[in-house]
Amino acid sequence: MRVDCNLVMSNLTDFKTAFMPNWCPGCGDFGIWGSIKNALVEKGWAPYDFCMVYGIGCHGHMVNFLKSYAIETLHGRPIPVAQGIRLGNNKLPVVIVAGDGDTFGEGTNHLVHIARRNVKATMIVHDNQVYGLTTGQTAPTAQKSFKTKSTPSGVIEEAINPLAIALAADATFVARGFAGDIPGLTKLIVAGLNHNGFAFIDALQLCVTFNHLNTYAWYRQHIYQLDETHDKTDRASAFSKALEWGPKVPIGIFY
Repeated sequence: MRVDCNLVMSNLTDFKTAFMPNWCPGCGDFGIWGSIKNALVEKGWAPYDFCMVYGIGCHGHMVNFLKSYAIETLHGRPIPVAQGIRLGNNKLPVVIVAGDGDTFGEGTNHLVHIARRNVKATMIVHDNQVYGLTTGQTAPTAQKSFKTKSTPSGVIEEAINPLAIALAADATFVARGFAGDIPGLTKLIVAGLNHNGFAFIDALQLCVTFNHLNTYAWYRQHIYQLDETHDKTDRASAFSKALEWGPKVPIGIFY
């Protein structure tokens, strides 16, 4: 029987498991992991009050480090599994945790359909521009000219724009956060969990081992916070902001 979350107080230790993270020291996954746990505590949810759905990638190891109902799915397929869970129990909140390669290398079609259906679920994408788990090949979100072992001469295509895709697919909540800003990312996740529909959050995540371009210093220099002058109800304005990537990169709630 599901307990009313409003009557239960949770704390960070409630989500502790017997396993410690095996991510590289300094990995942005730590910041997203911490932000998710902080958001769950702020919501007052216990581990049995929601279900996590993970894709395949470094992010997917979180299934071992965050206590909850959870499933680690196939690469690119966490979204359809999450929709199935919602169909099976529409009272159980669902949180999707996926990677940029996971989502945009294979799963873009699923993102488009969950967005246009406005299924009530919160999706957090770990966006580090590389395939970290398989040792640093170029991901669809990698910037043009970015060099990796799979593109030694540099990426020749323009990068996938996660926010623009979500907006074009009619997602009703679109945001971007930064793994190096745990308080800010926590607020975005709480807002996504509170949204009555599909919430998409692109979390800029550092890969300290394989991405030496988009570093903590790079993000500190380039990101800026959307302020009150941005109209979050204006889809055209959200599109305009989503297209900004250099010299400044906006974070916050776009739409």
